[in-house]
Order: sequence, then structure tokens, then C-alpha cells
Amino acid sequence: MKRTATANWQGTGKEGKGNLTTQTGILNKTPYSYNSRFEEGPGTNPEELIAAAHAGCFSMKLSFLISGAGFTPENIETKATITLENGAITNSHLVLYAKVPNLDKARFDEFVEDAKHNCPVSKLLNTNITLEATLA
Repeated sequence: MKRTATANWQGTGKEGKGNLTTQTGILNKTPYSYNSRFEEGPGTNPEELIAAAHAGCFSMKLSFLISGAGFTPENIETKATITLENGAITNSHLVLYAKVPNLDKARFDEFVEDAKHNCPVSKLLNTNITLEATLA
């Protein structure tokens, strides 16, 4: 399986502007710029997209692990915060809230650690990954 995305950038790093388009068209010439990346301007940015990818990948991996053990997750919500410092992504912090009937905390924690280390995006990121997990 292969997935694609295209970035188009025009101009200098600070004054220029660009757009991102994904294979599925969910992002279709979505704007990004210096202001959307390093300030609070409109548009998206690579770090926001990495955060979305990490949260989504981690949540799905956790769901596979939990359901593979015979439990049915009612809800898994993960927020990822990517930290960019001095030109490098230095941390991805995950905050997880999960509602899984009949699953005990110790087993849940095992699944969470597995997903943290083994979801494909976690494996791709060469950074520190921190996590807070709540089981309801």
C-alpha cells in the first residue's frame, strides 16, 4: 500500500505560501504558510498534520489490540501535541481517554504501551513520545 500527498510552495520561506493536496482529496489545495506554521495564521502546517496522523494511528492500533483481546472499545479519543524546537520535532505528547467496558486498568495499560511503541506513526517518528491515559 502506498499513499501520496503533494505540496506546492511559491516564494521564499517566510513570505511565500503553499498548499497541500492528498490522494483522497480530503485536503485539496489546503493553504499553509510561515504564519500558519510558526504563528497563528490561517491554514494548516506539517506539525498539525503529523499530530493528526499520530493521534489517528495510535487510536486505531489501540482499538485493534483491545478488540483482539475480546473487548469492544466504546470510545477512544486521543489528542496529540507535536513540539517543534530549533528545527526538529522533539516530542509527541498523547493524551488518551478510552471507554472500554470490562477491561481492567492493568491490561489497558499494557495495550496502551504496545500501541505507543508499535503504531506505524510512532515507529516513524524519531522523537520522544509521552502519554497520559485515562480508562473510563
